[in-house]
Amino acid sequence: MSSAAAAFRTRRVLPPEEVAQDLDRRVQRRVRIAWGLLLLNSLTFYPGISFLPIPSFAGKIITQGALGAALLVTLSINRRLVIRPNIFLCLVSLLVIEALITSLDPEHLGTVYRSFRLAGFVVTLWLLTPWWGRRDLLLVRSYLTWLSVVLGSVYLGLLLAPGHALPQGRLTDALWPIPATEVGHYAAITTGLVVVLWLCGYLRGRVVLLVVMVTIASLILTHTRTALAGMIAGILVAGLSLIALKARARKLFAIAGILTAIAVITLSGIVTTWLARGEGNGQLTHLTGRTTVWSALVTLPRTRFQVLFGFGLSNKSFNGLPIDSNWLASYNDQGLFGIAICAIILLFLLVKAYFHPGGVQRALALFLVSYCMVASITEVGFTDVSPYLLELTLAASLLVPPVVDRGPP
Repeated sequence: MSSAAAAFRTRRVLPPEEVAQDLDRRVQRRVRIAWGLLLLNSLTFYPGISFLPIPSFAGKIITQGALGAALLVTLSINRRLVIRPNIFLCLVSLLVIEALITSLDPEHLGTVYRSFRLAGFVVTLWLLTPWWGRRDLLLVRSYLTWLSVVLGSVYLGLLLAPGHALPQGRLTDALWPIPATEVGHYAAITTGLVVVLWLCGYLRGRVVLLVVMVTIASLILTHTRTALAGMIAGILVAGLSLIALKARARKLFAIAGILTAIAVITLSGIVTTWLARGEGNGQLTHLTGRTTVWSALVTLPRTRFQVLFGFGLSNKSFNGLPIDSNWLASYNDQGLFGIAICAIILLFLLVKAYFHPGGVQRALALFLVSYCMVASITEVGFTDVSPYLLELTLAASLLVPPVVDRGPP
């Protein structure tokens, strides 16, 4: 008997169940990688923040090239191009179609690039729809994993270069240049998701306490008021959806009420100082200069077409200043059409959550949607590639019924 024949006879034949489990593990690994690459693509590279000498062109190549890599990884596990029809991505696709039409007569070349980038981003999201609705919360776990990587990078940068990590007293990522507002956003989302998972019994109390201590410290150091308000609103709405189902939710609301009353009585001065961030009454009234930009944007003369469909996708700035409002940025880029689609997306997700059976999926989705609604007032993102679009997609994926199989091989 030859050695090849002997090896063939001694080779163990795996049962079908183990083969399926091994295949599913490999698919899950690639889904996590694809989701992480989408998050990397949504990060904005800000030169001059990091203490590492990262050239601007290298940072942009890394972030922009992540989209192509995410698409290739997704195609490797969804070669048959299987998709799950859903209204959410159909609405987002309307924004893509409108952006591509507007880019036919662009004012800037960047408009064309941003339109095709958004199209590739949404195509990748479509190809990931076979893994929506899984009971093991694959996409939620994937997002938490990559958010942990980002926050780990922030703390590593704080350890290595505290001077770069705390410019003007606000925590930023000194390794990969992420500004304080985005760091606060990731910390708030991580906190909310972990708290909701604990309320539903998916995480142990000690793990949640450790994670929340780290993320809340990050949020406080960033002095990001929008992220704090969005996190509180999201946890409140998600907790109310669980208050009749989970005893933990009722206990959390009782303890939170007591702690809030104590904080208002004893720590009101400290809280007010933190919220003010050293700004005067004029800055607080004008939302740190945002209302000045908003007024100039609204009064800009426009044609009828520009009122309805905007100027095309931009870098979300006006006269060199950030717009910092999803609704006004949508109006500037995609006109009243973009504002209407944004409103319909949020309304659809809320209605979908209302009719979805109570449980962890609905609570997580309500947290994400509530957070994005609050953040949309002073942040941008729904109508372009951004973490906010990823989070709304994550909410939509939680509100679909589970499938029998685990996705296409």
